[in-house]
Amino acid sequence: MRPCVLLAAALALSGCVCAAPLAVLAQAVPVTLVRTMDGGWQLLRGGEPYFIMGAGGDGPKDLLAASGANTFRTWGVGPDLGAQLDEAQELGLTVVVGHWLGHPRHGFDYGDVAMVAEQFERVRRDVLLYRDHPALLLWGIGNEMEGFGEGDDAAVWSHVQALAGMIKELDPHHPTMTVTADIGGWRVAGVHRLCPDIDIMGINSYGGLPSLPDRYRKMGGTKPIVITEFGPPGTWETAKTDFGAPIEPTSTEKAVVYREAFTAGCLEAGGLCLGGFAFNWGWKMEATATWFGMFLPDGDKLGAVDVMTEVWSGRPPADLCPEIRSFGLVGPDVVQAGDTVQVELDVIDPEGAEVTVKWAVRGEAGEYLTGGDVQATPLELDGIITASSTRGATLVVPGGGIYRLYMTAHDGNGGAAAASVPIKVDGEPGGVRVKLPVHVYGDGKERPWVSSGWMGGWDALTLDLESTESPRSGPTCLRVDYDAPGMWVGVAWQHPANDWGDLPGGFDLTGARELTFWARGAEGGETIDFSVGLLGSDREYPDTVKAELKGVKLKTDWQRYRIDLEGKDLTRVKTAFVWTMGGRGRPVTFFLDDVRFE
Repeated sequence: MRPCVLLAAALALSGCVCAAPLAVLAQAVPVTLVRTMDGGWQLLRGGEPYFIMGAGGDGPKDLLAASGANTFRTWGVGPDLGAQLDEAQELGLTVVVGHWLGHPRHGFDYGDVAMVAEQFERVRRDVLLYRDHPALLLWGIGNEMEGFGEGDDAAVWSHVQALAGMIKELDPHHPTMTVTADIGGWRVAGVHRLCPDIDIMGINSYGGLPSLPDRYRKMGGTKPIVITEFGPPGTWETAKTDFGAPIEPTSTEKAVVYREAFTAGCLEAGGLCLGGFAFNWGWKMEATATWFGMFLPDGDKLGAVDVMTEVWSGRPPADLCPEIRSFGLVGPDVVQAGDTVQVELDVIDPEGAEVTVKWAVRGEAGEYLTGGDVQATPLELDGIITASSTRGATLVVPGGGIYRLYMTAHDGNGGAAAASVPIKVDGEPGGVRVKLPVHVYGDGKERPWVSSGWMGGWDALTLDLESTESPRSGPTCLRVDYDAPGMWVGVAWQHPANDWGDLPGGFDLTGARELTFWARGAEGGETIDFSVGLLGSDREYPDTVKAELKGVKLKTDWQRYRIDLEGKDLTRVKTAFVWTMGGRGRPVTFFLDDVRFE
């Protein structure tokens, strides 16, 4: 008997009438994979044909359901998965639950028995916990864990097979799938020859999706497939400027790609393909601030939502997003510091609504091929845009570097359009200020500095950047735990990460008058020193500012503190925030929130 049935019986016998989570008490809906009369494949859910029309991301699930989709996927099992499954059930959606598997490039060693065993047990535990939820559709085992080379590490595929076999024993009602980065190298052979208990091959594919079904068959693929990520061409697939910056399609151009990708890669590959997931039902900084994402950070939808709504539901939404008819530089994309740059724009709203346009200039990302890893959004720069309207903008960049101009157009009804263009400025760096306020730490805020500078007794230190223990604002705060009573310890927020003055970086915060932050202690009386700036003139790339707030005695409730920056040279702030403390004779816990320059 399943654990959920035993628990339900126990609750009934005890007379308990408390509401139990749906994820605990629910009954599974069987999902099977069957052969069709013509030799193809088909999913059956509850005995009925089921074609996946889905998306992946953290965007609003009620809008996903209203748009005609029927499924969303997760990349891992988080503490909110039960709530996500419950919401899906209420909205009539199903979920492909992903089990995140470690990546060797992140330090996971598939030859380490202890690491592999721990991962195996984690997956086993999560399967037992969620296998009976009626919103569960499939199990996704890993996501691009084979890396971006040939994908020929047999240890990876052996572990995937071990997990798939275990899952099938625990849950015979939901098929198994593993997800790879397209199908090059050894991926198709690895899944087919070493993973017999994998039912479905999930494939993340972007620019190569139209040719994927044919390429897959030629490589010997016989298992059914699901396109687990599709969207605009990646930065590795698109044209680049002469200075190496990828040229980003407009959101209007991307919308066309979404439609064609789903049609050619999923619908027209019926019998082989069981459906697909648009990426990203949400917003994500990757290469640029707008490359991947069907929404903007403010929640406004982009054109990809409109076209997928039409594909999923058979009809377009009543209110369409603005349409970019043309966008681009007038003149070269390489200029001299101090030159004037012109950008022209032609954007309309299909329903004739008034369109407002926002312009922003940010530094260019230093890395384009992140493999989906978390990437900090470059800060918005100040004083560069000298004129702007709904028809274009004028820029003057005083310092050398590579920059990107972003444009977002909004119709006032939740619809938007987005575009960007990179610009190289020759000349000496400097003279470019960031727009204030700037956060070092805050919920939903850009965090350009990284808490990478651990000092002193760091091996006894734990830093939780997403603690939910009574945050000052928003859903999380930062929790610090330290358990080395006789040693001092500290953490510095650095740009670039892990740099102690050997690399260029930092930001010009000229105009900031103070750094403010909120702090509280678990017991009260914890004495902490705080500062801005750490790197001295003995370093090749020092901080231009040093300011301190020493001997702060924390209270148990949140208190606001400030470090005065009036009259300070803020032209290069590499170390934005530092805290240090001596050993207290016993473990110390304190909390920080809303750290920012104002």
